[in-house]
Amino acid sequence: MQESRQPATSQDMPGIKRQHDGTSKEKLEQKEGKSEEKIVGGSISPFMPMFEGFRAELDEHHDRRERIIKAGRDITAGSKKIIFALQRAQKLHHPLPQKIAKETQERLNTINGLYASISPDLTGINSWRYQRQISGGIQEYMEAVSFSHYLLQQSLIPLSTAQSSLPEGINLTGDDYVLGIFDVVGEMMRFAITRMATDGELPGKDERTILTDLRDIRMRFEELDTTRCGNIGLGKDVEKKMEVMRTCVEKVETAVYGMIVRGRERPKGWVMDMPDEGKGAVESY
Repeated sequence: MQESRQPATSQDMPGIKRQHDGTSKEKLEQKEGKSEEKIVGGSISPFMPMFEGFRAELDEHHDRRERIIKAGRDITAGSKKIIFALQRAQKLHHPLPQKIAKETQERLNTINGLYASISPDLTGINSWRYQRQISGGIQEYMEAVSFSHYLLQQSLIPLSTAQSSLPEGINLTGDDYVLGIFDVVGEMMRFAITRMATDGELPGKDERTILTDLRDIRMRFEELDTTRCGNIGLGKDVEKKMEVMRTCVEKVETAVYGMIVRGRERPKGWVMDMPDEGKGAVESY
């Protein structure tokens, strides 16, 4: 008597797991295992150590670059706060008030600490490799120390003095020095107009006022020949900075003109009356 065959069930024929292209997953795992055995067996490419070195160098480069960028931002912020404090000074070519001097010195100490923290990252060729990342912070710092030096001495800070104010290992390039002096013209303009509005006179002595200094700086800057600088550093930014510098000097000239020509006709502290229509518009707004 012939036995009847039962149909195969799922228990008798287990399913085979496959990849999306139909390849058996079991065969793929076997291939991967063989390739791992080859690597363990010593058939690694001789170029692998070289590329691992490249990877480590790139990781170090990116970490160093991020540290410099972060420190540069903090230096810029601290320098701006120093400038804001210096604008509260009331006299030119006089010692700073004790409160302002203390605040600026504390912030300068903080900035020097930031420079010291990235000094090892800016040694040797790295001082030029990361010049673009730290340049903005150095220029803002130059603006702050130049403005402080001008308020105290009524003169521009020399390059050697500015360099000596930086920690060892931080390089002050000629481009950053000049661009920082360009920026300090704007702070001199603000100081001059504020003092004229408050005191009714131009800061400085009769034979040498702040306007005389601004005109002298403008003349010296207009003598600069930056055609050989190319499109980097000073050559890249000088045109825009020159236009802003001229505008700042012209604003002081206009303010002095108004003070001399019209100031005699009006008492100190005079403010033009606002029309009734204007008052209503302001209040409704």
